[in-house]
Amino acid sequence: GGFIRGRRVWGTFLPPRLRLVAAAACPRPASAAAMKLLSALVPPLLGLALLGLARPGRAEADEAEEEDGVLVLRAASFERALGAHKHLLVEFYAPWCGHCKALAPEYVKAAAQLKADGSEIRLAKVDATEESELAQQFGVRGYPTIKFFKNGDKSSPREYTAGREADDIINWLKKRTGPAATTLADAAAAEALVDSSEVAVIGLFKDVESEAAKQFLLAAESIDDIPFGISSSSDVFSKYQLSKDGVVLFKKFDEGRNNFEGDVTKENLLNFIKSNQLPLVIEFTEQTAPKIFGGEIKTHILLFLPKSVADYQEKLDNFKTAAGNFKGKILFIFIDSDHSDNQRILEFFGLKKEECPAVRLITLEEEMTKYKPDSDELTAEKIKEFCDQFLEGKVKPHLMSQDLPDDWDKQPVRVLVGKNFEDIAFDETKNVFVEFYAPWCGHCKQLAPIWDKLGETYKDHENIIIAKMDSTANEVETVKVHSFPTLKFFPAGPGKNVIDYNGERTLEGFQKFLESGGQDGAGDEEDLEDLEADEVDLEEGEDEKIHKDEL
Repeated sequence: GGFIRGRRVWGTFLPPRLRLVAAAACPRPASAAAMKLLSALVPPLLGLALLGLARPGRAEADEAEEEDGVLVLRAASFERALGAHKHLLVEFYAPWCGHCKALAPEYVKAAAQLKADGSEIRLAKVDATEESELAQQFGVRGYPTIKFFKNGDKSSPREYTAGREADDIINWLKKRTGPAATTLADAAAAEALVDSSEVAVIGLFKDVESEAAKQFLLAAESIDDIPFGISSSSDVFSKYQLSKDGVVLFKKFDEGRNNFEGDVTKENLLNFIKSNQLPLVIEFTEQTAPKIFGGEIKTHILLFLPKSVADYQEKLDNFKTAAGNFKGKILFIFIDSDHSDNQRILEFFGLKKEECPAVRLITLEEEMTKYKPDSDELTAEKIKEFCDQFLEGKVKPHLMSQDLPDDWDKQPVRVLVGKNFEDIAFDETKNVFVEFYAPWCGHCKQLAPIWDKLGETYKDHENIIIAKMDSTANEVETVKVHSFPTLKFFPAGPGKNVIDYNGERTLEGFQKFLESGGQDGAGDEEDLEDLEADEVDLEEGEDEKIHKDEL
């Protein structure tokens, strides 16, 4: 499993170009431990920018340049820009960063739209690899980092937390600079609001000072990425065919409109919006990732479907039909299994391209848990039956395991897979020290020769076993792996005890740990969190190009 800024996601299992997009939905916690970014099966979830790699800066300029309607700021022009613009959104970027390149056209589009609307909000950008002092000053640790400055105050800029499309940027900024809901004087104003965004919510109240209207405004204040409007105009009531107070969600997909029913409270309105703001089936892409992982629905069912198959639309329609029964409970997500960007996700779920179409379900709770339907049929009825059984607690978790190699115990370091793990690790007569690794992990590759020497050292020991398990292909219910390599000690005796290793990764450190019975080098939970956060900072990719893009 993995975390992005404190939120658990399966979208970490992506090529570097797509990983950071989910982070847009997740505010950055303050502490280092809270910022741990864990990954179970792929290189680090979010490579952090090492500012020491910054190139020398160019000559400073007092005046801000402008590029495609976006201010280009440097150290000398930054202060002047803050003073000149009451509301300033600043992107700290790196020229080589794939995420920054993907954001660029949407950022320009947002700037152009705000200018066309006559807004006083300006968008700006800073090349953090050249302006390293500015980047350090504002705590830039990954690219892109986007911060909002208000009234020239640089002491506590607000972190941008919405999506990466122009509409997301504009809606978020309007919420930060204006009322939670726009007052709609007439039907034309209401129509303009609805047309302005993929999703919009309008509250119609004959008395805008009523308790229901106040609850509506509280709900509007809680949602950053959707525009809200409020009106008491009879013209607007007539346009949307309402004779009494009501709340309507408009969207440019599926049924197009949802009318709220029930008591108008903040909580009820938020639940209503949560259930209806996303399409019944949402395709996983760089743009939709923040909506998927930033939402409140933590149960996701994924349809791995190649767009090239002849019955593609039929299968997608079946999936959509089933989705209608689980609005607000399960998020239905479609993944193009042919797309190269999605291959790591297939690997995470133990799927091969030739096994698709296929369905898998995952929960994003304290530990990510995967589920597999018994049937390969992809009819609406079978998918609905699977989801019903899951919600009733009748589906057991699906754990992956490789086949046990014939020579698994012939080398000094024993090879464990899901099928033999419990028998070896919890053998009451043995002390078993296990490395949980990923084949592509740079730290694991560095550790490999030391681990092999450790195996040689104890190969003839009567009760110490040195072992390893590829955790990208094997899962066990009793051990949850959050980062690589993870080292755990299973001491002899009853009770299935597990001790986490947090000492030096040296032959001497491992030997002291084993000879002390798992005491010298054992770590508590806080130590492990800090270690995992450090590993994310420093993890290396398979090659320099990937590593840099992860930054």
